[in-house]
Amino acid sequence: MQHTQPFHASTAPVTAGAEGDRVVGSDRVLAVLKELARHPDGVALEELTRIIGSPKPTVHRALAALRRAGLAGQDGRGRYLLGDEFLRMAFAHHEARPEHVRVRPLLETLAARFGETAHYAVLDGREVVYRAKVDPPTGAVRLTSTVGGRNPAHATAVGKALLAHELGTLDAVRRWIGSAPLERRTPRTPCTAEELLGELRATRERGYALDDQENEIGVNCLALPVYGTSPVVPSGAVSVSALAYRTPLRALVDAVEEIREALGPLKEPF
Repeated sequence: MQHTQPFHASTAPVTAGAEGDRVVGSDRVLAVLKELARHPDGVALEELTRIIGSPKPTVHRALAALRRAGLAGQDGRGRYLLGDEFLRMAFAHHEARPEHVRVRPLLETLAARFGETAHYAVLDGREVVYRAKVDPPTGAVRLTSTVGGRNPAHATAVGKALLAHELGTLDAVRRWIGSAPLERRTPRTPCTAEELLGELRATRERGYALDDQENEIGVNCLALPVYGTSPVVPSGAVSVSALAYRTPLRALVDAVEEIREALGPLKEPF
C-alpha cells in the first residue's frame, strides 16, 4: 500500500562564492540523510555516491557531518545508516504530536472492532501522508503501509474524504490536477477530472469516502474526515483499510454510523 517518491539529485549548477557553496553543501547533506532513510539495512559509500550524483569526497564529508551530529552511523560492515539520535528525535516528535495523542485510541478501537488496519492521514498536495497507523491485534495478513508513507490522494478514501472539502467544481478539480496526469494504480482508479469530480460529489452526499480497490487490488477502504483543530476544516481523515476477501466493502459501509460515532468529538459537526 505504501507508495514513496524516489529521490532525484539536484541538477542545479553550483553557485560560485561562499554563500552558494554553503547552500549547495547543506542541500547535499539533506539529500544524503533522506537517502539513508531508504536503506534500513545500510548502504555503502560507493552506492550513495552513485545515487546522489556527487563526488565521493563530497558525500563522505556530508556523512561525516551527519555522524558528528548523531544523525548517521556505520554498522560492522562499514555501511552507513540512520543514527540513533535521528531515530530518537523522530519518534519523540511523532509520539508528542497532539493529533497522534488524540487519534491513536480511536485507531486502536477501529482496528480491534474490524480486525483490520486503521489509518490517520493528512493531505499534502496531490498525495496523502499517513501520520498514524494501527494494525489489527490478530490476523496473519496485514497491510504494508507505514507511518510517513504516501499514496496518491485521488486513489485513496482518505484522500477523497479531504479533497471533497476543497474541490467543488470541475474547474477546481482540473486546476488541482494541473498538467501531470493522475496515476492509474489499478483498473478502478479514477484518473480523469470528470471521474474524480463524480467521486467527490458522491463523497459529499453520503458523508464518507470509499476506495473500492482503487489504490491496491484486494484492499478496500472507508474514510471519514476528522476535525481536530477546526469545526469547519478537517485536519485529516481516519480510515479502516481492509483486505477485500476478509472484510468486503459492503461490511464497512453497513458499519459507517458505528465508525462515525467512534470518532466522538473529532467527528464532523452538524
